[in-house]
Amino acid sequence: MLNSPAYMHIPDGYLSPLTSLILFILVLPFWYRGVRGLRRRINARNVPLIALMAAFSFIIMMFNVPLPGGTTGHAVAGALVAIVLGPDIAVIAISIALIIQAIFFGDGGILQIGANCFNMAVVLPYISYAIYRLIAAGRPITSRRRVVGAAVGGWIGLTVAAFFAAVEFGIQPIFWHAADGAPLYAPYSLSVAIPAMVIPHMLIASVIEGLVAALVVLYLQRANTPVLEMAERPAGAVEAEASGSVSRLRWLWVGLIILVIATPLGLLAPGTAWGEWSSSQLANMGLMFIPHGMAALENLWGAPLAGYDLPALGNTSLGYVLSALVGVALVAIIAWLFTRLFASAQPHEGQKEQ
Repeated sequence: MLNSPAYMHIPDGYLSPLTSLILFILVLPFWYRGVRGLRRRINARNVPLIALMAAFSFIIMMFNVPLPGGTTGHAVAGALVAIVLGPDIAVIAISIALIIQAIFFGDGGILQIGANCFNMAVVLPYISYAIYRLIAAGRPITSRRRVVGAAVGGWIGLTVAAFFAAVEFGIQPIFWHAADGAPLYAPYSLSVAIPAMVIPHMLIASVIEGLVAALVVLYLQRANTPVLEMAERPAGAVEAEASGSVSRLRWLWVGLIILVIATPLGLLAPGTAWGEWSSSQLANMGLMFIPHGMAALENLWGAPLAGYDLPALGNTSLGYVLSALVGVALVAIIAWLFTRLFASAQPHEGQKEQ
């Protein structure tokens, strides 16, 4: 029997509203930098690539993998998106995927959009890209050191993102508790949350993150090197070379469709992501009390396709595939329209930027 899809992001009720607000505010300047990057670096020719990268991140996050301890995790493709688009624009692409997941599929809380975007759309791509550039410094675009840099960058980036999420969990009982000391939100201490989040990701999920980045970089080195140059060269510098590059992305689009069809594999991983159990699951696990803040906030938003289930089909492989198709379409279209909104102001090819 297939397992229910595990929610892979911080749900509502685990972080205090103040923590959520602070993390949302921390993301705002990165969203601003991302929009500036779209205005300065992207023209209409590059819009399909950004839509593709956002959709690829969405679909990768649907593949749950088993982690030590009976929980699950997933890759994000944040390292790959940062290597291709640069970390500033990667923030926008991954954030669109995360926001669609929260609103339509209940994957991550509505109040936690800032927290999930900070961990997976800011920390992960910036750390991954910094490691990638450090290892690949001065090397030609086809150098195998870039493949190594992508792998190491993805592994470190996702591990650091897991560490940040663990800290966000672990500080909750320190700062927000009842008069008797009972936690109001996430009940895990730092000494519990950090090893429980970091070690399993470091051993499995982060390895997959690095492997995804390395394999796609290796493919692009052979099939479409101008795409790999976009993040490193001034706006418009690769236009002449990249004139046919978007058409050559068709095999990546084909790969995306194959991943959509294969998404039921993500249902096979047993268990739920650590730290993302519902209050009823916590009670069944033997927790002696349910934090009041968690109980009050966990059902704040009723997503129309919660759990990636189509109401008419329920928790089936077909329902998961169709949910994946709906999600990929939504992410790609919104990323396309959002990017096109700013890219349309770019100078036409051959014109100088003012």
